[in-house]
Amino acid sequence: MTSAIWVLFGSFGFLMVVGVPIAFAIGISATLTFLLFMGFEQSIFIVAQQMASGLDSFTLLAIPFFILAGNIMNRGGIAMRLINLAKVLAGRLPGALAHCNVIANMMFGAISGSAVASAAAVGGVMAPLQKKEGYDPAFSAAVNIASCPTGLLIPPSATLIVYSLITGGTSIAALFVAGYVPGILMGLSVMIIAFFGARRRGYPVAPRPSFHEAWVSLRDAVLPLGLIVVIMGGIISGIFTATEASAIAVVYSLVLALVWYREISVRDLPRIIVDSAVTTSIVLLMVGASIGMSRAMAFAGIPEMISDALLGLSSNPLMILLAVNVALLVVGTFMDMTPALLIFTPIFLPVVTDLGMDPVHFGIVMAFNLCIGICTPPVGSALFIGCSVGETRIADVIRPLLPFFLALMALLLVVTYVPAISLFLPRLLLGYGS
Repeated sequence: MTSAIWVLFGSFGFLMVVGVPIAFAIGISATLTFLLFMGFEQSIFIVAQQMASGLDSFTLLAIPFFILAGNIMNRGGIAMRLINLAKVLAGRLPGALAHCNVIANMMFGAISGSAVASAAAVGGVMAPLQKKEGYDPAFSAAVNIASCPTGLLIPPSATLIVYSLITGGTSIAALFVAGYVPGILMGLSVMIIAFFGARRRGYPVAPRPSFHEAWVSLRDAVLPLGLIVVIMGGIISGIFTATEASAIAVVYSLVLALVWYREISVRDLPRIIVDSAVTTSIVLLMVGASIGMSRAMAFAGIPEMISDALLGLSSNPLMILLAVNVALLVVGTFMDMTPALLIFTPIFLPVVTDLGMDPVHFGIVMAFNLCIGICTPPVGSALFIGCSVGETRIADVIRPLLPFFLALMALLLVVTYVPAISLFLPRLLLGYGS
């Protein structure tokens, strides 16, 4: 079976290096692995069958709907309204605009479900304002990059939906609720580092807003934030499922952007729908191909081999979890979030469940790891977008990013070793595990 590992990961790595799109690299490497055990036609048939059956899932309908809702929100003038509210909330702290960036990313990311969209929308507005106030562009970009993934933990999150599918039905409602505390702590940790960095650089405190300004900012942001209340309230109360909630999110965001704010028109909808369809097709093609790869790994016994190797490293569960975290952090530096989740969840989940780790807890830990990964070179999508909208170079951003990375990795260890941080709310609100 060692040959299967070499063929699967060797061919996958080679195809990635030569520039083959990742979904095709996954599917081709899975097919080559099956060729070790059966004929060409059978190998092609099994991979195609796994892709088709894996995508035939009601749960996956939530992904295109949430992507469409996020794109409507992105075009609907939501970012500026949330930024104005964030200014009111963070105005009296040193480096107020940096804290405003973090809070706006937390709110906008939770609504859009996309770290890249948050980095572009919020960072694009904040970067000129921060530059005008004398902020170092590299510091501003670092704050934006480090905080934009918070929305991938704070629900609704397509990442957690994909994790639920891979693990065979881990409760989406429990995963959503479990993401709140780690996601908020992630944002707060970035704010703490930004606080000390801003104070050291002497960045100003924003003027105190008047009562009228505060009221207008709150009033304008209530309806966008209401989307989270509607979705999570409906899921927690059992009124609708996460998949049904995604369709409601589309209707809600459409009414808000098209009718209430009138930031988009009917003529804009075809382009928004096409963009959403393109994004959805990319994600679902990776999902289907990765299910085929997961089947190839299971057929070759690769998860069991890696599990035995990890368990053979140490008998101490703390050390094994540390090794899993290190592996995921390394994976996150060269692989985007969705394919990493699809490929490595089937490998590591049996290991951690053997140690008694709850699947919901591990889902949050895995998402947290990969949130850090999208901020790191060489493949960090949030890093590239953040530097682009911040008009600075990656080389200049790395140094101010380091304190944020250290804080996030320290928090990752806390979230890993203290399950109650992730599981407290699901147990309280949903009765999870009781």
